[in-house]
Amino acid sequence: MRKNVSIIGGDLRIVYLARMLSEDGYNVYTYGLEKQEILKNVENVFMCTDEKECTNKSNVIISSVPICEDKENIKAPYSKKSIKIKDIEKLLTNKTFFAGSIPKDFGMTDKSNIIDIMKCEELAVLNSISTAEGAIQIAMEETNHTLHDSNILILGFGRIGKVLAKMLNAIGANVYCEARKNEDLAWIKTYGYNVVKLSNLNENLKNKDIIINTIPSIILNEEKLKLLDKNSLVIDLASKPGGVDYEKVSNIGVKVIWALALPGKVAPYSAAKAIKQTIYNEITERNIFC
Repeated sequence: MRKNVSIIGGDLRIVYLARMLSEDGYNVYTYGLEKQEILKNVENVFMCTDEKECTNKSNVIISSVPICEDKENIKAPYSKKSIKIKDIEKLLTNKTFFAGSIPKDFGMTDKSNIIDIMKCEELAVLNSISTAEGAIQIAMEETNHTLHDSNILILGFGRIGKVLAKMLNAIGANVYCEARKNEDLAWIKTYGYNVVKLSNLNENLKNKDIIINTIPSIILNEEKLKLLDKNSLVIDLASKPGGVDYEKVSNIGVKVIWALALPGKVAPYSAAKAIKQTIYNEITERNIFC
């Protein structure tokens, strides 16, 4: 017997997810994906006429990652209509709802099970791979030299920083890693990368071809931006507010690219696989009935 799952809104990752779920034996009921050609004529994927019809079809509802960009509407680039968050909230009683970056007060008045998959460590680790590959793609496209033998500074040694350092080192780049914690500094040294302490950051900003920031707070302020070579490229991977003082950067002349949400842009299929696996694991661990 096929199980049911409902999907409301979402970008190309969620479109691929819908197709994957149907291939895994689910009946997939969608709303807000009607403009996407990929799902047309896919067996066991059904287009619903409204939110209520869609949510009534199953106990598990999946939505966008992140859920919204304006705090009012579900992120749904393939929908012919706007989908209000408040309208979805009313339909989640006794349902399990998966999405990303869900507002704290979302669904609080309902007897619903709200799961923010962006808080799942598994997904964060898997996303770091496509984020790192996306950053490398940008670096190759936006510079006129090879990454091999380039001096590349990575700010932050979390999930993304670790994966990036490994990939860039394999390419043959001269990898410099900045970290605050002594534990991270020890690992940087153990892996054979160049250690950069926060207290010595200013002097290490000079003579760098590429600086990649992963820290979600402004670390590259006006003072530090002025220390960079004019031909340096800065790639900011940090979520809002980012790691660069964007009000000052235009007056300094350094090229900065704020590369947000790379998994969905550079590898939507792989990102969909990661979302699917995370949801499956959550369903199993929480004993959720579909």
